[in-house]
Amino acid sequence: MRTFRHVQRAALAAAATALLLTGVPAAMAEPTAGQVISGGEAQPTFSAAAPVRQDLWVRAPIDSDRDGKDDEVHVQVVRPAGATGKLPVVYQASPYFSGGNDVTNHGVDVELYVPGGGADTRMAQPLGITRGRAAEELAAAGITLNAGQISWAYEEYFLARGYAVMYGESLGTGSSTGCPTSGARNETIGARAPIDWLNGRTKARDAQGKDVAAQWASGKVGMMGVSYNGTLPTAVATTGVRGLEAIVPIAAISNWYDYYRAAGAVVAPGTYQGEDTDVLAKYVYTRSDRAICQKVIDKLEQDQDRVTGEYSAFWNERNYLNDAGKIKAAVLAVHGLNDFNVKTKNVDQLYSALKKSGVPHKIWLHQSGHADPIGLRKDEWLRTVNRWFSKYLLGQNNGIDREPKLTIQREDKSWVNEPDWPTPAASNATAVFQAGGNKIGGFVPGGNRPGPAVNESVQDDATKLAADLVAAPSSPNRLAYLSKPAATSLRVSGTVDVDFRMSFQRPAANVTALLVSVGPDGKSRIVTRGWVDPQNRDSLSKPTPITPGTEYAIKVSMQPHDYVVPKGHRLGVVVLSSDNEYTLRPKPGPGFAVNLGSTRVTLPVVGGQAALNAAISPNPR
Repeated sequence: MRTFRHVQRAALAAAATALLLTGVPAAMAEPTAGQVISGGEAQPTFSAAAPVRQDLWVRAPIDSDRDGKDDEVHVQVVRPAGATGKLPVVYQASPYFSGGNDVTNHGVDVELYVPGGGADTRMAQPLGITRGRAAEELAAAGITLNAGQISWAYEEYFLARGYAVMYGESLGTGSSTGCPTSGARNETIGARAPIDWLNGRTKARDAQGKDVAAQWASGKVGMMGVSYNGTLPTAVATTGVRGLEAIVPIAAISNWYDYYRAAGAVVAPGTYQGEDTDVLAKYVYTRSDRAICQKVIDKLEQDQDRVTGEYSAFWNERNYLNDAGKIKAAVLAVHGLNDFNVKTKNVDQLYSALKKSGVPHKIWLHQSGHADPIGLRKDEWLRTVNRWFSKYLLGQNNGIDREPKLTIQREDKSWVNEPDWPTPAASNATAVFQAGGNKIGGFVPGGNRPGPAVNESVQDDATKLAADLVAAPSSPNRLAYLSKPAATSLRVSGTVDVDFRMSFQRPAANVTALLVSVGPDGKSRIVTRGWVDPQNRDSLSKPTPITPGTEYAIKVSMQPHDYVVPKGHRLGVVVLSSDNEYTLRPKPGPGFAVNLGSTRVTLPVVGGQAALNAAISPNPR
C-alpha cells in the first residue's frame, strides 16, 4: 500500500527528472493529505459524513442574456470534512438541477417540405406536454435534490477517496444567470468557467457578494455525467481548457444535429417525438427571471429549421466534433447500444476522432438504453472510474491506459474486454435483396455487380409503428428481406449502410431502413435503424429537388451497433418510408420504388464476406 508520503516523494522525483531533461517543470498532482493509494487506486480513507457544502457564483466571460453583465454560474461545492491539502475535483454540470417546466412539443403530423413548393403548410396540432424529463434524466444520472441540496449516487464514493465534488447549474437554469440555448457556445463557456475558477483564472462570489478563491483545490478536474450532463463535459473538453484532465461522458451528444436530425430528415430523440432545441431550452429555463431570455429562445425556434432539416450555421455551432482536435482530457466514453435517445452515432464519431488525435481513450458499451452503467455492473464500473481518475487526476501509473480499449456487454449480459471498437476483426461484406413483394423477400450475400432491374414499391403510412410492420407477414407499407436461418452465429460491429437505387412517387419523402433479426419462434427485433431525406442526397446543407419517377442513388447509414446474430436466427433489412416514432409524419399516400438489382447492403462483419457467406448463403459451398 502506498501512502501519501510515498506518492509525494515519487511525484517530486518525477518532476525533478522532467526539469533536468527538458528545463520545463512537469505538471504534478498534489494529493490530499491523508489520501491513500493502493494498486493505483484512491482508497476510501475519508469520512463522507457531514461534508462541507458551499454555494458560489462563478463569473463566466459571456453575456448571453444581454443584461450588460457577465453571466454567473451557480455551483455547489462539496468537500470531505477535515480534508487538508489540495483536492482534485469531480465536476458535474447540468441544466436539470432545478427541475423543468411544462412545455408543448412540436406537432409532427405534417406534410414534408418541397423546394419551391410555395407557402409552408406545416400547421400541425402540438403533440402534447413534455413533463418529467428532468426527473427522468436525473434518475438516470443518479441525482437527487432536497431543499436546494444536490447529491449524486457517486458523491460519497468520491468524497471518501479524497475528491471534492462540484455541481454546476447550466446557464439559464436554477440560480445561474444567462440563457439556455441547447448546446450553443455560451453553454460551453458557462460550463467551463468553474474549471477556470478552480485554477485561479476567474472569480467567484458567495451569497453575500464576497470573493471566494479555491485555495483548497489542486486544479485537477474530471467531468462526468449522463445525457445532457455527459454532453457538457465533451463540449468543455473541446475548448482545451487547462486543468480538465479527464472526462467520462455517458450517453452524451457529440453533435446536436445528430440528436435532432438525420441526413436532412427531422428525426426525434427516442421517446421525445416533437421535441427540438427550443422545446428543450424552454423546458430547462428555470432561472427566476422568466422573461429575459425569451428573445434568445424565440431565435432558437426560428434558426433550428424544422421545415427543411438541413445542416446550417446553427447546427455547426453545436457540432463539438469541429473542435475534437483540441481535446486534451483523457476520455472514458460510455454508451448503450440500444440508446435511441442519444443515438450511437454520437459516441461512434467522437470515439473515432479521439483515436485519430491520439488522446487517451477507452469505451464501455452496454446492452441497455439511455443509462448509467452503475446500475448494470456497479463494482467493476466504480473501480474503472476510480482508476481513470486516479491515473489522470492523481498521476498514478496504474496501467489503465495500456489495457484493452473496449469493454462490451454481450446479449447474454456477460462482459468482455477487446482491443477496440468497432472490433478490428470486422471487415465489410455485402448482401442483396431478392424480390418478395408485400410479403418477405430474400437477403443473400454477394452482389458486387448490378443485377437485372426488379422494382418493388412501398406505400407510406406513418400511422403504423415500425415494430408492427417488421412483425407483419405481409404489408404494402414496408419491404422486408430476410436471410435463411443462420448456420453459424454472426457478429456485426460498426455501421450498416444500404445503397439504394429508388424512384419516388412524390417530390418529398422519408426513407427509413431497419436492420432486423428474427428468431426461430418468429419474434422479431429491430437491431438498429437509419433515416434520410432523399432531397439531401448530395448535400446536408442544400436540397436537390426530386423529380417523381426518376431513379436516384440514396444511401442510408444506420446507427452504429454491435450485435451477434444467433445461430438459427434470420438477419435482414426492412424498408419503410416514415417512421412513426422518429420522423415527421405526412398523410398516408404514395411512397417509392426500390430497384433491387442495383441496391446493396454493406455490413461490417467479423470474418468479412467469408463469414457472411458461411452464415446465410442459401447455397454454401
